[in-house]
Amino acid sequence: MNKKQKKKLRRIVVALVIFVVLEALEIAGVFDSLPYGLWIEFAAFLVPYLIAGYDVLRKAWHGIVHRQPFDENLLMSIATIGAFALVFFPDAEPHMAEGAAVMLFYQVGELFESYAVGKTRKSIADMMDIAPDYANIMQDGELVQVDPADVAIGDEIVVKVGERIPLDGVVVSGRSQLDTSALTGESVPRVVEEGASVTSGCVNMTGVLTVRTTSAFENSTVQRILELVENASEKKARTENFISRFARVYTPIVVGLALAIAVFSPLAFGFSISGSVKSALIFLVVSCPCALVISVPLSFFGGIGAASRSGILVKGSSYLEALAQVDTIAFDKTGTLTNGTFGVVAVHATEGIDQDLLLSYAAHAEAYSDHPIALSVVASYAGTIDREKIAEVEELGGQGVSARVDSHRVLIGNDALMKAEDIDVRDCHLIGTILHVAVDGEYLGHIIIADMMKDDAKEAIDGLHAAGVRKTVMLTGDREEAAAAVAAELGVDEYRAQLMPQDKVAQVEALLEAHGGNGKVAFVGDGINDAPVLMRADVGIAMGGMGSDAAIEAADIVLMDDKPSQIARAIRIARKTLRIVKQNIVFALGVKVVIMILALPMIGIATMWLAVFGDVGVSVLAILNAMRCLSVQK
Repeated sequence: MNKKQKKKLRRIVVALVIFVVLEALEIAGVFDSLPYGLWIEFAAFLVPYLIAGYDVLRKAWHGIVHRQPFDENLLMSIATIGAFALVFFPDAEPHMAEGAAVMLFYQVGELFESYAVGKTRKSIADMMDIAPDYANIMQDGELVQVDPADVAIGDEIVVKVGERIPLDGVVVSGRSQLDTSALTGESVPRVVEEGASVTSGCVNMTGVLTVRTTSAFENSTVQRILELVENASEKKARTENFISRFARVYTPIVVGLALAIAVFSPLAFGFSISGSVKSALIFLVVSCPCALVISVPLSFFGGIGAASRSGILVKGSSYLEALAQVDTIAFDKTGTLTNGTFGVVAVHATEGIDQDLLLSYAAHAEAYSDHPIALSVVASYAGTIDREKIAEVEELGGQGVSARVDSHRVLIGNDALMKAEDIDVRDCHLIGTILHVAVDGEYLGHIIIADMMKDDAKEAIDGLHAAGVRKTVMLTGDREEAAAAVAAELGVDEYRAQLMPQDKVAQVEALLEAHGGNGKVAFVGDGINDAPVLMRADVGIAMGGMGSDAAIEAADIVLMDDKPSQIARAIRIARKTLRIVKQNIVFALGVKVVIMILALPMIGIATMWLAVFGDVGVSVLAILNAMRCLSVQK
């Protein structure tokens, strides 16, 4: 608890002790035996009432003075002051104890609400406590701590064991394990060494690292995350906005109805004035909209916090609400369902040719190229490349590479290159980029290069279908047969191949147009060219780890660990949050309406104590239910 909450708790405890003592004296009949006992009882119960509720009275008066009176403070003030005022009606039973109790328990509910909100905020704050205070740089042979904002792109920083990485960069030297749980929710440490990219906010666990920075502090992953979370509360859900508008209209209506009960019931139906006033006061107490006004935003805030702890950043409760209604999801392929990096998936050598020999010739011929396909060939070769053996390297535009390796003429490339050299090739049933290899005019075989599927891509599609997503669609610029093979392997419902960036927008618009109903269409992507589609879909989901800044900026939801399987978890969190919001709305309104009806003079069953439950009890139960949003289903 903070200081303010502790101070309020002390006030409540003091007021409660006094109240219990006075209630015991009342039950024992002490006040009845005293001269002017009723007025002594009146004055006595005013003490715990004012100790517990002076701030509520002050806020109500402040609202009246500033012409914004209609809130829960005014309702509580009128109801409790009215309970005390019943002493002036000779035919009414004294209700000073109930007046003090209503204020006391209302403050207990307010304290609990404050604690719940604080706990939710602290949960997110702890998760977001990832901004490093300093960066270590070497100056005159000594490590000096500087503000991360003062470190330029390209500077080298030293990260000691136990420190957070202050800026995004690439490891220059050292080897270590990184705790990435604050960013991605992933508990398994990540091993990094020279050449590996590292993300700001991760904790260095086992070894000293020297990192060359690749981004300024204001553009680092840490800052992007903090900005996303800080701005999340600004984008309210439709339900949340409705509750806010509802409370503004609802409160003056309730005050008017209470006034009508107090004034017109005696005039129109002949009920007693004291009974009608009591019914009006009960009506006011139970009508307080605290349960809705607090529990609905708290539920959405809890859902956003639960998602954040799993490495899923939701930019506002409106997007969480929309995500809960998604039943069609379109995916970009490269970088989203696949790693976006080429790798050797198979080596098919002709009979009598060793695979290692085939790879050796290919790797040597591609050694001087920086093309992704060439790099993947070189990376797949387990041996050492002897550059002294390589000569006469020639890039054959659109066809491949020619090189002399250890006095042998090596050709590596596509069908067109082999055909131009009159070399017969062997067909391959595998999907991917096929590199044929020939040495001195003799065909040795071919290498299949493909964009590697993400480990959890199949799990992601299965998880979405299990979560009730009606349709999954893959959008890609790949040729038809490659797209068909990936779609079949992953279990995607539909695919669209050979698309240009603008075609993806058209495809999402077609899905939106054909969709109809209450469901929403989401799009998942990672590249710069995905930004327009992310903005066009009902819900845009971007890969935040390796995704482009443009995609992250355009998206509504960001997956910090780049795992598509997280989408199903995000949907579960969103649906759980919306389910709890609806439960609280139905429960709170249902209980309040029943007690309001029971409070009407013609029925007159409801008591002030029942009204206390209808307000404070319902609020506490709704808040407890809302806090369930903080838990994450694994």
